[in-house]
Amino acid sequence: MYLVGDIGGTKTNIAILEKTKNKYLITLEKSCPSKDYDSLKTIVKEFIEENKSLKITDACFGVAGPVKEGLCDATNLPWLVDIKKIAELLKLDIAHVGLLNDLEAAAYGIEILEDKDVFILNKGVEKPQGNRCLLSAGTGLGESIIFWDGNKYKPSASEGGHTDFAPRNKIEIDLLNYLINKYGRISYERILSGPGLLNIYDFFKETTYQDTPHWLLEKLKDKDPSAVISETAISKKDECCEKALELFITVYGAEAGNLALTSLATGGVYIGGGIAPKILNKIKEGAFMQSFTHKGRLSVMVSQMPVKVILNDKAPLLGCANYLQNRLNEIATPIHA
Repeated sequence: MYLVGDIGGTKTNIAILEKTKNKYLITLEKSCPSKDYDSLKTIVKEFIEENKSLKITDACFGVAGPVKEGLCDATNLPWLVDIKKIAELLKLDIAHVGLLNDLEAAAYGIEILEDKDVFILNKGVEKPQGNRCLLSAGTGLGESIIFWDGNKYKPSASEGGHTDFAPRNKIEIDLLNYLINKYGRISYERILSGPGLLNIYDFFKETTYQDTPHWLLEKLKDKDPSAVISETAISKKDECCEKALELFITVYGAEAGNLALTSLATGGVYIGGGIAPKILNKIKEGAFMQSFTHKGRLSVMVSQMPVKVILNDKAPLLGCANYLQNRLNEIATPIHA
């Protein structure tokens, strides 16, 4: 019985998974607003106290932030996750508890996703045993390169979402200058995330569309601004929102293409996170793939890479379980000289 968790800046999902044949079955799950808790340990303690009959054998957690020596200073939360303390709480040997970067966890989930769990944005020509990559925009921006090591796929943790934003045209240069005045240094996460979509909207509002409808101001005040902007754009009720979402999608496609080149992802490019499924109809219109493939002399090569949008939001939880299973398999397999 695996205890797994997907820890993000907005919410923390925690679940019990059991393996049945070649699938992982979620038998119990809880979602917690991350900012309502002071630590992951508090959430785990509450979960096991509510379910005292659980017989947990192994545990793994994916956290948005860099992981080093069993510690993670969460990027968008005031949490220091210490896997040793979690292991003590669960009364498990440290060898049976894992801590992964959230994108690393999601990447482990890719190989066990079913056809219904993804939308094929670009069929391409998938190369068996070719590298893969994963790009996920949500509360933040995560990236992972998934290498083929000769026997299996091996995800690599990354903080690529915090690399410097590189504008490609005048409107993006203007956006960069606007954000520099606001924040200083600008990473891709300042644009490709929920707060990033709001940054783009504010840029257009302050430079082009000064008159915001009263009904929209009220919505932006009362609800998640990024959700309001995307929903309003999709319904074509406000031009500023439409322009913001269009620019968000083109930059998203461009950075996905950058990661595809960096990793030489002939095995497939995966788009994860909470935003893409919600704006999938807009992504399908073509601007995303146009930016993705606009790579000069390597445009043809990039256009042949499969691109898939992950629809299953349980991918990080499944990935944690798959990581644990892989580790158990490695322990069980003797090494021959």
